[in-house]
Amino acid sequence: MAQRKDAPLVALIAGEASGDILGAGLMQALAARYPGARFIGVGGEEMAQAGLTSLFPMEKLSVMGITEVLSHLPELLRLRKSLVRFLLEQKPDVVIGIDSPDFTLPIARRLHDRGLKTVHYVSPSVWAWRQGRIKGIKKSIDLMLTLLPFEARFYEQHQVPVAFVGHPLADRIPLETDVPGARKALGLDPQARILAVLPGSRGGEVGQLMPAFLEAMVVLNQQDPALHYVIPAANNARREQIQALLDAQPDLPVSLVDGQSRTVMAAADVVLMASGTATLEGLLLTKPMVVGYRVGAVTYAIVSRLIKSEFVSLPNLLCRQEMVPELIQEALTTDAIVTAVRRWFDQPELAQALKARFQDVHQQLRGGASEKAAAAVAQLLEA
Repeated sequence: MAQRKDAPLVALIAGEASGDILGAGLMQALAARYPGARFIGVGGEEMAQAGLTSLFPMEKLSVMGITEVLSHLPELLRLRKSLVRFLLEQKPDVVIGIDSPDFTLPIARRLHDRGLKTVHYVSPSVWAWRQGRIKGIKKSIDLMLTLLPFEARFYEQHQVPVAFVGHPLADRIPLETDVPGARKALGLDPQARILAVLPGSRGGEVGQLMPAFLEAMVVLNQQDPALHYVIPAANNARREQIQALLDAQPDLPVSLVDGQSRTVMAAADVVLMASGTATLEGLLLTKPMVVGYRVGAVTYAIVSRLIKSEFVSLPNLLCRQEMVPELIQEALTTDAIVTAVRRWFDQPELAQALKARFQDVHQQLRGGASEKAAAAVAQLLEA
């Protein structure tokens, strides 16, 4: 067994792009501690480059919303079953689920029941809604790794082993944003007024949000023809999906970019975006933003009854006040988007105050998150 501790077999399961980034950082930090470590499970391109052997493409897990998941349920259940069987055969020293809790936590429960050590990296929003889930989480994992300080406090209150590690993005992203450098990298006019538009990375998300964002862009273009729009497409499928919508508005001054969402946000004056992890990137880049979200009516009817939190976006949750507008479901109207976006452009003093507050939060979240996560996992491995 001592040999395995020197060269552990580590299983990681990520279900979307943000988890892939976190997983890759954790793998690199673990590899620095254990040069002979081997990595198996499910991940994307970043984790593959860090040395992961993926059982199947991560994209198969990238679905959103309750109704959307239902249509993919047979395939998701089949993948989950095959993954559990594979991991029980391989008997890794630790299994780390990264975000995607509805997929990864049931796997952790099955493996934990069979004696494997399990970790969950990125707390589900259990402090905000469906708080009863904490009982199941407690039975499923040996350790929770949280990115945000208020999450760790919640787990401590419920006697769940937890380590607050900070957020790897706070270490990756400089405290000062290089706007001219980002614009140069994208071939954008250094003097332009730029709105970055991020409708999400998943097909269902883009389908729900991009039409609403596009209608607002049309109105904004009528009011301010000098405003330029930049949209990062998460992958080829999203590029085709977004381009099909843009084709109906050929006169809009839009740059559609492959990937590079962080560079796009860095280049922008203001960001219009889907609620999600990318809002934290926006905060770390100190960008004024407008956050929109819309899911299927059935999904929203269920979820809205269970939410305990006043806010949905990470900037507002971290600042504990409404720093950026949140336009959710029916509130995501053309007029509301246009008004919120124009406010940031028309009142630069508000944008400056926001930047100062966001820089304070950035400082709090820095400090080697991947290394702290690896240290916590190492402690579990060597217990």
